[in-house]
Amino acid sequence: MKSVQLAQKVRLKALELCYKKNASHLGGSLSIADVLAVLYSGFLEIDPKDPDNRSRDRLFYGKGHACTALYAVLDECGFLRDYNLVEDFIKDGTFFTAHVSHHLPGIELSTGSLGHALGVACGVSKALKLKGQKNHVFSIVSDGELDEGSTWEALLFASHHKLNNLTIIVDFNKIQSFGNVEDVLNLEPLKSKMDSFGFECLDIDGHSHKEISSSLKYAKSERAKPLVILANTIKGKGVSFMENKLLWHYKSPDKKQYEQAIREIKSKS
Repeated sequence: MKSVQLAQKVRLKALELCYKKNASHLGGSLSIADVLAVLYSGFLEIDPKDPDNRSRDRLFYGKGHACTALYAVLDECGFLRDYNLVEDFIKDGTFFTAHVSHHLPGIELSTGSLGHALGVACGVSKALKLKGQKNHVFSIVSDGELDEGSTWEALLFASHHKLNNLTIIVDFNKIQSFGNVEDVLNLEPLKSKMDSFGFECLDIDGHSHKEISSSLKYAKSERAKPLVILANTIKGKGVSFMENKLLWHYKSPDKKQYEQAIREIKSKS
């Protein structure tokens, strides 16, 4: 499946899950859909039929609250063939929790309490290097997650140990739970900070599949330093009335909004 088609399917399924189950964090799921689609269209080496194989690449998904996007891409790529995502999402007694759960195939770590995923990703990256394994480790973090001190401790660790098998992707949609990032806790100049910490840092359009592909291709190449990809995205991408709106960090669509959102996303195919 081409990445553009996959991104559309991820957005449609995330919308369906949030609408039918009255769930939150839709805006952040829509912003990361393109990155996930490209990543799972050939760059993340993992077999959906054998997701625990030791030779797999790892993805540590820090923004676990945007679970609908990750669940959707895993479902579309065949990881969840033994499950019914739409029926079981946030249903009592299932593992489809409102923040991602490692009890499901293809998910390395239960996340959503922000600031944990990158530290674990660094530890796994270091362990793989010590073992001489060639697996690559990706960690997707939200911009709000960069407010956490533990994230910066992990960045120091990655730089110090020259974890060139690690790629950190920041979903930089500029809006976090209580407002604009620049107002809550300004991160700029973010690229300069990453450079000064000893990373290579790429600044890309997080909705351009060409730019995402190019950056991920570079991520898998031989490098001396760990890599940060600042994916500049739009909260609520793909739905006009959701884009750049804090409201959609929490709100689920009503029937009229859902139907309009579906039409808008399908019209962009």
